Amino acid sequence: MERTLVIIKPDALQRNLLGEIIHRFERKGLKLIALKMASISDEKVVEHYAHHVEKPFFPKLKSFMQSAPVVMLILEGLEAINAVRLIAGQTKSREADAGTIRGDFAMSMQANIVHASDSVENAAAEVARFFTPEEIFEYKKMDFEWVYAEDERV
Repeated sequence: MERTLVIIKPDALQRNLLGEIIHRFERKGLKLIALKMASISDEKVVEHYAHHVEKPFFPKLKSFMQSAPVVMLILEGLEAINAVRLIAGQTKSREADAGTIRGDFAMSMQANIVHASDSVENAAAEVARFFTPEEIFEYKKMDFEWVYAEDERV
């Protein structure tokens, strides 16, 4: 099973969307294995958005990500990274499909409700960046056999 990181951004918290967002991932059948609320430090923002640090918009992005706490979660499931990105919708929210989180709740590139890992490699790095092994839970999910066909269960 694949693991992926989701960061529920400050705009989602300010707009009272936390429950709705988590609900959408749970309804899909993804397994929540870690969850925490935190303020992101300067160091973590720079590390997480290293590919944007030299861009002119980075100071505003950093300020936005530190404007309120975020909620970080790890979701697990078969092809979880792609499933989460499908539910999240396109990064440029005003172009995201209706029915996606961004398509339903956002209009912005920056204030786009959630961050979702975009690859297996990035998901592993992002999970390690924000969670210790002790914060990640292994448990049997009672609906597992109803979410996946027998030959999909690993």
